[in-house]
Amino acid sequence: MTNATMIQFFHWYSDGGSQLYEEIKNNTDYLAELGITAVWMPPAYKAAGGGFSNGYDPYDLYDLGEFDQKGTVNTKYGSREQYLAACRNLQEKGVSVIADIVLNHKAGGDEKERFHAIRVNPENRQENISEPFEIESYTKFTFPGRNGKYSEFEWNFTCFSGVDYAEGGEEGIFQIIHEHGDGWEELIDDEKGNYDYLMYNDIEHRNPFVRAELNAWAKWYHDQVSFDGVRLDAVKHQSPEFYKEWLHILRENTGKNIFAVGEYWAPGALDLLQKYIAATEGCMSLFDSSLQQNFHQASNSGAAYDLRTIFDDTLTQVNPLLSVTVVDNHDTQPLQALEAPVESWFKPLAYALILLRQDGYPCIFYPDLFGAHYIDKDKEGNDQEIFLDKVAKIEELLKARKHFAYGAQHDYFQDANCIGWVREGNDIHSGCAVTMSNSDAGEISMEMGERYAGHEFIDLMDWFPEAVLLDENGWANFPVPAGNVSVWISRESSTV
Repeated sequence: MTNATMIQFFHWYSDGGSQLYEEIKNNTDYLAELGITAVWMPPAYKAAGGGFSNGYDPYDLYDLGEFDQKGTVNTKYGSREQYLAACRNLQEKGVSVIADIVLNHKAGGDEKERFHAIRVNPENRQENISEPFEIESYTKFTFPGRNGKYSEFEWNFTCFSGVDYAEGGEEGIFQIIHEHGDGWEELIDDEKGNYDYLMYNDIEHRNPFVRAELNAWAKWYHDQVSFDGVRLDAVKHQSPEFYKEWLHILRENTGKNIFAVGEYWAPGALDLLQKYIAATEGCMSLFDSSLQQNFHQASNSGAAYDLRTIFDDTLTQVNPLLSVTVVDNHDTQPLQALEAPVESWFKPLAYALILLRQDGYPCIFYPDLFGAHYIDKDKEGNDQEIFLDKVAKIEELLKARKHFAYGAQHDYFQDANCIGWVREGNDIHSGCAVTMSNSDAGEISMEMGERYAGHEFIDLMDWFPEAVLLDENGWANFPVPAGNVSVWISRESSTV
């Protein structure tokens, strides 16, 4: 069985104008050749920002680029037809489709409503800073451009737990008073008192009519796309009970064991990831935000970072079967709110650590395979031009995962700056030896096993021209490049 590898095929500043879906379609063969087995697609439904929005301000979940709403028919990434064609093309080539699901909030309401609410302290949402009073906000969603096609459900203020805007330009966080909820939804953490409210119109998942509509929509969405997995946005701001139920019903309705990965972004807070997994009874994987934070810190620390500790306090270390590993994503890239990019020199090491080891489900990031260029404001409000280069030799690392990263793993983590490991291979695949350093060059004595006795191993990354000869027991001294990574494979298997 081939190792599973996902790609996030977009970033925060991905080009619009119907280009992305065509790009995915045109690159499907290339992705499959590299060993990519799943593509995480961007949010595919109409957003409040219409054709200019990256989709995380969802307006109409049923509009996949079909209706004239919010100033456009297409979404930023293309039309419904282009989206479905890109998904079909991926699946026909054996590549799974991962749909981005944003069910925490809605934006761009069609009409205003008046209702009662309480203003709360933004830093402690459990603290009321007003008495109940009447406000007016855009909480009525009628979707006039769709005119009831696919669903006649209309959203009103009872479908939401809070808003951040009241008519007259008043901003803040206003907890809505209605029959379906008493206070905020119960979460596993007390950040900001209760972090149920994130942005826009916060969906009230305790409303049974809302849950029924979101369950019906999920089945409808799968009927259109036949997606193979879901990436769940902002799960830390939603009750664990909601997604536990939603995923169970989705899997029951489709008859498929839909893969799910949640975005519970909590760098350095492994305990919260574990609590969330327990609360959801393991029904989804989570992105390993703690490991990404370790990569970020290691890339900024140089030789001062002890590589032996790179997996300490990470989900990959304690629960590898539910860990999705990333080096960067659309939230951590430069100029984003959660900016924590991994410096370019360290990225080959980081990718080797997620692609060539046995634990975790790796997800690579579009700019790291294709590069990216964009301009945005920095924290001081100044324009910044960003160039993200393709990661050096990332294709070699991906092909090494596809062809050689199999079998038992043995670690050689004796030195703070120079580590390595071997994968023994299996009955189908030859194995590999990996060496890396965040400082000077060196060498590591490692055992590949007796099956490789007398074999010559060569560096797939081409940092070292000379082959390494394994002794009669399958041991050899494998060179380590300065500040980089080498992947050693048997010369006999190098033509794969």
